[in-house]
Amino acid sequence: MNIEQLVIQQRAYFQTQVTKPIAFRLAMLKKLKNAIVLAEKEIFNALHLDLHKAEMESFMTEIGIVYQEINYFLKHTKKLATPKKVRTPIALIHASSRRVPEPYGVVLIMSPWNYPFQLAMAPLVGAIASGNTVILKPASYTPHVSEVINQIINRTFDPAYISVVQGGREANSALLEQRFDYIFFTGSTSVGKVVMSKAAEHLTPVTLELGGKSPCIVYETSHILLAAKRIAFGKYLNAGQTCIAPDYCLIQEELVEPFINAIQEAIHEFFGPNPLDHPHLPNIVNNFHVSRLMTLLSSEAKVIGGQSKDGRIEPTVLYPVNKDAPIMQEEIFGPILPLIPVKSVEEIISTIESHDKPLAFYIFTDNVTLQKMFVNRLSFGGATINDTIMHIASTDLGFGGVGASGMGQYHGVYSFQTFSHYKSVLKRYMWLDLPMRYHPYTKEKLGLLRKFMK
Repeated sequence: MNIEQLVIQQRAYFQTQVTKPIAFRLAMLKKLKNAIVLAEKEIFNALHLDLHKAEMESFMTEIGIVYQEINYFLKHTKKLATPKKVRTPIALIHASSRRVPEPYGVVLIMSPWNYPFQLAMAPLVGAIASGNTVILKPASYTPHVSEVINQIINRTFDPAYISVVQGGREANSALLEQRFDYIFFTGSTSVGKVVMSKAAEHLTPVTLELGGKSPCIVYETSHILLAAKRIAFGKYLNAGQTCIAPDYCLIQEELVEPFINAIQEAIHEFFGPNPLDHPHLPNIVNNFHVSRLMTLLSSEAKVIGGQSKDGRIEPTVLYPVNKDAPIMQEEIFGPILPLIPVKSVEEIISTIESHDKPLAFYIFTDNVTLQKMFVNRLSFGGATINDTIMHIASTDLGFGGVGASGMGQYHGVYSFQTFSHYKSVLKRYMWLDLPMRYHPYTKEKLGLLRKFMK
């Protein structure tokens, strides 16, 4: 079946109304969870083959997050899908108002390679809970995970309801030529622009989960050892191939030396004295990205790491780094942390605001006033104070970017809102009809209207 026929088939299936009942949605979520449970070993193996992820990291950052999403919707879908009464203004007396959520219809989910299981399946969960049909396009750079996802979906769901399309750029292009009712894309800003442009041809709404240079600030903190350990966790998780990894670190000048010593200690604790030989150090996804990262490294001073072997790059710290250096001109997306010494809060703000709005923001400081000031002053998708990455782990916090780092949110209730259209419905009663709105329009009627509406 070609892609155009698949979209037609899914639209016909959606129009049967079978996906809308709450009982159906919950049954499908349970089927998905059971299928993932049965396929855990296959998923672990695929993630290891594609990205050399340890089982602990795979469960923590991929499978476990999907389980959390499913559990949330098993508990909350009925409430989320129930129409909500809202206030009716006095000018519309003898009426009731409500908002009625409905699924968009046929949804396209395009997922990336860096968290290839989680970033495909987590939005899928929200789309199912909202009552849509879904065509899922997993990443071609991680073929083993893509195939496991394909097998899970094929043996669990009717393809007219949920289906997987595999392939590279040709498949992506063919999909984007179709008319979908919603498109959910996770990936680079450059490809996000293409997705949005193609969606505009059909006036299709989109969610774009992109990335950018997410800053990390270390300023006025007495917890330098813990700060360095938590930054090392966030930066070197998945070999830095994380959209919300701390991209660069703005660090108070007098904290530079103790920070370098502390992060060196953390790296040794995580990966031993020879990280390139450690069994749990993830791979860079392919040779192109290894070459790209090593080129970025070639012109910078390295105080920790910087070596590569067999598709891996060891955890690396660069210092000092100039704000205008090549590595500061693009998202790094690898295990390389530039340190930029700063002297003032004003310098921090000007540096961050010289880049596009980031997907994530991190600050390590004991100064509560500074915490509040940065959160209120700077624009970003989401933040963690005195840690990294962890805001993504909450189903009660919407996840998404702003500006060049994306648009729209998901996780928990925000996924339901993303994949649902909310119809506004006003019900008028027939037993009373006030003549004020009808012609002829008199001064007396205007006076009464002013009392109601002014």
